Amino acid sequence: MYTLGVNAAFHDSAACLVKDGILLAATEEERFIHYKHGKRPVPFSTWELPFHAIDYCLKVAGIHINDIDNIAYSFDPYLLIGEKYRGKETIEIPFEEGWSHLNEDFNNPWEPLFLSSIINAPAQLRDGWPHHLQLRFTGCNIGRDKWHFVEHHISHAASAFNCSPFRTAAVMTVDGRGEQATTTYNIGHGQQLDRIGQVNMPHSLGLLYEDVTTHLGFLHSSDEYKVMALASYGKPEFVNDFREIVQMGANGQYTINNQNLTERFGPKRLRHEEFTKHHFNVAHSLQLVLEEAMLELTAWLHEETKEENLCLAGGVALNCVANARIRDKGFFKNIWVQPASGDDGTALGAALWVDAQQRKSDEKSFVMDHCYWGPQYSDAEIEKQLKLWKVPYRKLENIAEETADILAQDKIIGWYQGRMEFGPRALGSRSILASPINPAMQARLNEVKDREDFRPVAPVVLQEKAGEWFNNAEYSPFMLFVYDVKEEKADQIPAVRHTDGTARIQTINQQQHKDYYDLLKAFERKTGVPVLVNTSFNTLGKPIVCTPRDAVECFWSSPFDALVIGSFVIEKENGNRIYSDTDVSAAEALS
Repeated sequence: MYTLGVNAAFHDSAACLVKDGILLAATEEERFIHYKHGKRPVPFSTWELPFHAIDYCLKVAGIHINDIDNIAYSFDPYLLIGEKYRGKETIEIPFEEGWSHLNEDFNNPWEPLFLSSIINAPAQLRDGWPHHLQLRFTGCNIGRDKWHFVEHHISHAASAFNCSPFRTAAVMTVDGRGEQATTTYNIGHGQQLDRIGQVNMPHSLGLLYEDVTTHLGFLHSSDEYKVMALASYGKPEFVNDFREIVQMGANGQYTINNQNLTERFGPKRLRHEEFTKHHFNVAHSLQLVLEEAMLELTAWLHEETKEENLCLAGGVALNCVANARIRDKGFFKNIWVQPASGDDGTALGAALWVDAQQRKSDEKSFVMDHCYWGPQYSDAEIEKQLKLWKVPYRKLENIAEETADILAQDKIIGWYQGRMEFGPRALGSRSILASPINPAMQARLNEVKDREDFRPVAPVVLQEKAGEWFNNAEYSPFMLFVYDVKEEKADQIPAVRHTDGTARIQTINQQQHKDYYDLLKAFERKTGVPVLVNTSFNTLGKPIVCTPRDAVECFWSSPFDALVIGSFVIEKENGNRIYSDTDVSAAEALS
């Protein structure tokens, strides 16, 4: 049984493919269309159905869209417009009866919702598609019997619990909003979820964080992680203001009150304005109150469920500082957070949920222990393109050893290996890597990527050595928790130690990504340090690179030193391109 999961109702449109409970492929549309979060600029301002991501998933399985048994869509409009309309062939709804509750984010997926109506659309739409899309979609015949609407927060919850290592667990989802819910509580057992409570709109911790993100001059539904980083530089000057806004109640409930940020905190910061202590303190106070709220909610959930395991999902579950606070408080013995906890991950949750329901299976077939579910390219494909572009390169005899030599010289490399990551974090397949030994490396990387100065860079560490370098660290493969850098090790890895003494670590073992692991081992042999700096392989405002072409274009347009792509390396001298006698310009080569 093939089940295709789709998210297009909110940001981060994505697709995944599940076969008999096993994940085969998962990826975000942004990686193919080169617009972050899958949203094109005006006039194409709505979220899009992830046709390229769907095409990739079908390609992995070698099937046509008609071979799909179920399409699981991670949004259920009938929760807003009413159950009486479910299953009708045509839907004519008075505006005041339901559509007034749908904001612009929902308008796009509603009209073209059924793929058959899109794929069999007028020829002028289809004719503009690339050949590979025509190949897998032309002649599509997807009826309503294959289409399953899945509540947004069930999709979030299933994305965490149904691929977690737990047989039973408490499950909490916290995000901006679903159809109605903003926070939900479930008990997971087998592959089922029993809802025991929820918080509904307009009360939303996620939307409050989004609003403050916008107030601080960032992009909402995109830059919340920047506010989390900014918070480390501030003081709790406005903590009482946020405690007045976030009113905690009994039984996992809360309300968001008097949210006029301009009245409380003054004018909105304009983009490119300098940050002041005021901005640091607003961010710090928000983050502190979010952590307090999350702690109170998880304390109630633990008392209510008596479970020792906790699964977290939703955009707020990407807040690694709050996750660490929950971990350290010790309400739950074990915590598992799905790496694509934002809305991209709802495609996965919807697919796993529908697969389990349709197969009537209560036994898990799949546990997610890595995030490498996206496209990959063979050495033959990569070399063919390098020759076509007339790019000077050489083949590496030992990828790990020779790359470690480059890194030990304090050079910055692009690292392009294996299948692309699913989720917002680059975790060793599409990464920019560097040595953590030089304290100036954090500033260098922020300059290379044109990032704000306050942004930290994260470390990857050998899993078996994690506890030697970071307090109480063991297994943390998805960069979703922070740990304190051990004081006796701090001077050896200053580039990855944030201003508050923490680091958002990734642990890696050989089973998850052999090439990446071998590189860490080689670097340790040369330097005595089993840690590297790992940041995403992209530049400002762009998604993480997907194809070899993306990687080469990003490399030539960025001031870092080498690109290790498959078994090949392209190098620059002092950040400048090395030319050969027969070389052509990068622009000519890639045109």
